[in-house]
Amino acid sequence: MTETFTTALTDISGDYTIDTSHSRLGFVARHAMVTKVRGSFAAWEGTAHIDVANPAASSVNLTIDAASVSTGVADRDGHLKSADFFDVENYPQWTFSSTSVSRDGDEWTIVGDLTIKDVTRPVTIEFEEGGSAKDPFGNLRVGFEGETTVNRKDWGLGWNAALETGGILVSEKIKLEFDISAIRNS
Repeated sequence: MTETFTTALTDISGDYTIDTSHSRLGFVARHAMVTKVRGSFAAWEGTAHIDVANPAASSVNLTIDAASVSTGVADRDGHLKSADFFDVENYPQWTFSSTSVSRDGDEWTIVGDLTIKDVTRPVTIEFEEGGSAKDPFGNLRVGFEGETTVNRKDWGLGWNAALETGGILVSEKIKLEFDISAIRNS
């Protein structure tokens, strides 16, 4: 089944604020080498400048409250917030700032600096444009879906435990997922 996106704007260029109540910033990690655990962040904010004619002039900035992590299990969330992982007491915020943006049709590539625990590393995220709409409140919205895979150890998130059967408890590779709805600024 192919999804059909709406088109309210022929040119989505402009300044946007991410509508975090209708967006998801999530992650997927393999657990015990047999299943996937999914999580997301409840508190974050972001802005984007989109320039369709000159994509290199586009930009994205995010600020994420690391303590807002949620996997649906309080004990696991507490462990993620601890010094073993995010150390939210000392590093409460993560940031992402784009350094380059390119476009090929509906496909956008955003390269930027992701900072976690005062470690800044480059990340490349592939996005697919998901259409545009005018909502019942008069807001002009654009949608994007994207993902990338990172190695959590690159940001000092190295805690792990060996399994009796071989392997490790938590995968080093983490998939980051972005489902974005952004509202054009007035």
